[in-house]
Amino acid sequence: MDKTPSQRITVVGGGLAGCAAALEAAKRRIRVKLYEMRPKKRTPAHTTDQLAELICSNSLGSLRPTRAQGLLKEELRLLDCELLKIAQECSVPAGTALTVDRECFASKVTQRIEEHPLIDLIREEVTEIPRGLTILASGPLTSEALTRSIKEFCGEDFLYFYDAVAPIVSRDSLDLSKLVQASRYDAGEAGFLNSFMDKDKYLKFHNELISAQQHPLHDFEDGSFFEGCLPIEEIARRGERSLAFGPLRPTGFRDAEGRRPYAVVQLRPEDKATTMYNLVGFQTNLRNSEQERVFRMIPGLESTGFLRYGRMHRNTYIEAPRLIQPTLQFRKRPDLFICGQLSGAEGYLSAIATGLVAGLNASRLSEGKPPLLLPPQTMLGALLARLAGQGSYASLMDRFTPTKPIFALLPSLDPLPKGKEARRKAYAERSLSALKKLLDSLD
Repeated sequence: MDKTPSQRITVVGGGLAGCAAALEAAKRRIRVKLYEMRPKKRTPAHTTDQLAELICSNSLGSLRPTRAQGLLKEELRLLDCELLKIAQECSVPAGTALTVDRECFASKVTQRIEEHPLIDLIREEVTEIPRGLTILASGPLTSEALTRSIKEFCGEDFLYFYDAVAPIVSRDSLDLSKLVQASRYDAGEAGFLNSFMDKDKYLKFHNELISAQQHPLHDFEDGSFFEGCLPIEEIARRGERSLAFGPLRPTGFRDAEGRRPYAVVQLRPEDKATTMYNLVGFQTNLRNSEQERVFRMIPGLESTGFLRYGRMHRNTYIEAPRLIQPTLQFRKRPDLFICGQLSGAEGYLSAIATGLVAGLNASRLSEGKPPLLLPPQTMLGALLARLAGQGSYASLMDRFTPTKPIFALLPSLDPLPKGKEARRKAYAERSLSALKKLLDSLD
């Protein structure tokens, strides 16, 4: 492959990741062809023809460096991220979070792309993976034709469509005095935390669950769900005891008096350090505020902190740990990069961050330089390591699911400071120090 600096990079997709990649490459004096299929071919979710349109929330998360999203922003500032600058230009008052005016943000990104002398914006659909130095950033609503091409390239078993996810909660926020660590029938290692419900608590929970407000379905969702991942509220509507015979079944458990509980809510570890837990069987389409209200009725979860809310929607992503390197290159084709939600990086900020890295590393490859490997002590480096199936964090689930920045991704501190805020501060200081050291060493 020609690695001269004049080589052009092709970027597929004009969302957050694609725009971040294009601007990063252009900043390094590399010519870019950026493809965006809208408006010639529309998606069922976008409402404008602007690049980098924010479909869901308009928040990019906390600004505090002792929060995972805030730490990632600090790293992006060190990396001179163009999209972060634009977000700050379009910010609206939102306390300690970076929240943007959607129209301002998309308009400024589109203008920056259209006016850049090294970026050619091409408004047409890409139906096959391009040859040559390419960055795939087509997002969770990748067109059917390109999806088929990616599926053929990755393999039948490595491209997923998921319709349901359950909430993930922080262990630090749980009342462990009300939870029992045990496995069903005491089989195997007792990794689960279990909340026992008597009949009265269960019936109150059931009644609130079936009456709670749900997210409205989009026009591209027909309301029919896979039987294996029904929303918990849909199961509850099948009958008063449907949950007690389903995901909350109490078989295999006994309370302190040796009696079987009426129902049991199980929490499964999401990481080896057991810093976060998945609510087993709690995939849901409830509004986030309703998830907080209803799920906090569960004994031990009264003050629980949600690291991820449950949701129901279509998403397309690859099984990244089997396919890519932490540089975002495909293992079997090093001149092909992937970023954004298609790579399994969850959330707006992760899309921007992985797009920047893909643009940076594709540019370095074009210049005949080795791709940059970010330190695992950084939030971004740890996220990339997770996508590649490396690092100190490893999901206990059988199948890879999209990942967002969380402190559990980072290698543990030694010694470990006492107190949550002290630990987070130490993690942040180590992260930014490692990134500065790397950037200072670059040619």
